[in-house]
Amino acid sequence: MPLRGETARRIAVAVASLSGAAAAGALGAPFWGQAAAGLFGAALFAFALRIPDAGGAAAPPAPRLPGLEPGLGRAALDRLPFPLLLIDPAGLIEYANPAARELFERLRVGEHHSMSFRAPDFLDALAEAQAGGPPRSFDFTLHGDRNRVIRAHVDGASRADAPGRPRRRHVLCLFTERTQDLRLERMRTDFIANASHELRTPLASIRGFIETLQGPARDDPEAQERFLGIMQAQAGRMQRLVDDLLSLNRIELNEHVAPTERQDLGEIAHETAEALAPVAAERGVEIRLLAPAHGPMVRGDRDQLIQAIGNLMENAMKYGEGPVEILPAPASPSHPGMIGLTVRDHGEGIPREHLPRLTERFYRVSVRRSRNQGGTGLGLAIVKHIMSRHRGELSVESAPGEGAAFTLWLPAEPGAASEPGREPASGGAAARAQAR
Repeated sequence: MPLRGETARRIAVAVASLSGAAAAGALGAPFWGQAAAGLFGAALFAFALRIPDAGGAAAPPAPRLPGLEPGLGRAALDRLPFPLLLIDPAGLIEYANPAARELFERLRVGEHHSMSFRAPDFLDALAEAQAGGPPRSFDFTLHGDRNRVIRAHVDGASRADAPGRPRRRHVLCLFTERTQDLRLERMRTDFIANASHELRTPLASIRGFIETLQGPARDDPEAQERFLGIMQAQAGRMQRLVDDLLSLNRIELNEHVAPTERQDLGEIAHETAEALAPVAAERGVEIRLLAPAHGPMVRGDRDQLIQAIGNLMENAMKYGEGPVEILPAPASPSHPGMIGLTVRDHGEGIPREHLPRLTERFYRVSVRRSRNQGGTGLGLAIVKHIMSRHRGELSVESAPGEGAAFTLWLPAEPGAASEPGREPASGGAAARAQAR
C-alpha cells in the first residue's frame, strides 16, 4: 500500500537531507552550511512529492519506490545529481536512479546488494541501518580501471505493510565521488610541503652566512665579500621562487576566463627572443628564429604568451645544448583547428618516464642541475596553466640524446594567418636572430 502521512514525510526528508548534506559536503561547506543545505533539500523534495509528474514521455519501466504512487516524485528522484539507492528489508536493490546506474556499472535492480558491492565498510553500514542503527557517512574505494573513492551516506526508514505487522526497514544510500577532491587535497599538501622546502634551503644558507659574518669572518674582508655574494644569490633564488608562485596564483585565478584579444603569434615570438637575446649571449647560446615575423593570429593574453614562450626558451638555454630554435609546428591530427609554436633544444633529451610529470609543480628531472641553473621548478607548471587558460595545450617530444621539443598549441583565430598588408618573413636570414 502507498506510504502516506508521517512515513512518506520521513522518507522524503531523509532522502532530501542526505542529498543536500552531500552536496554541501562535496563543496567543503562547514557544519551549519551542510545543515542549511539539508533543510532546503528536504523542503524542496517534500514539495516535489506533492506534485504529480507532468505529461510527456513515459519513464522506463523499473520497480517503483515503495509507497510512492506512479507519477509522484519519481521524476524528482531520477533527476537527483547524486547516485541514490533504495534497498528493501531483504537486502534487494529496489530502486536506483540513473546517476547510480552510471556510477555502479554492475548494479542490477532486483538483485541482492552483495552482488553489486564488495566493500566491507559499505556492507557493514547497510547491516547496521537495517538493524535500526544511526545514519553513517564513510568513504570506500570502487575498484576498476581506475580506483575511485566514493563517499556513502547511509540511513534507514521504517514502514509497516499493515496494522499489527512488524515495521520493516528500508535503507537509503546516497553517494558522492571524492576522487578528484582527494587528488586536489594531496596536490595542495604536496605544494605547501615543496614550497616550504624550497624556501627553507636558501633561508638556512643565508642565516648560516650571517652567523659566520658576525663571528669568525667578522674581520676577514675577503670572506665577507665571498659570503655576501653567496647570500645575494640565495636571496635572488628566493625572489624568483616568490615571483613564480605569485605568477602561478594570478594565472589560476583567471584560468576560467579565456582571453578574447587578437594577438600576432609571430610578432610575440620575435619580441620574446629579442628580450632574451642578452641572456642567451651571456650563456653563449644561439637563438634561431625560424617562425615568420608576423602571423598567425590567435586569441590570447599577450603578456602570458610572452611568459610561456620565454619560460620554454629559458629552459632550453639552461638544460639544452647547441642552438635554441623557435619554429612553427606542422598541423597535427591530434590538435585539429590549432596552431603550434615549437621551442626546440639539442641537448641530452629527457627520459620517457619523466615526460608525464614535467608540468607538475616543483618536479625536476635533475634536482641538483635545476638548482645550479637557478630554476624554481615552476616554469613548466606556469606554461601549462597559461595554455589551459587559452584553451590550448602544451606537448613535449623528447628522447635521450635527441634534445627536447616543447610545443604550444593554441586555437586558431578564424581568418587569415597573418594581418592584412603584412609580408610574412621567410625562414632564412630575415627570420633568424642570433645571440652570440
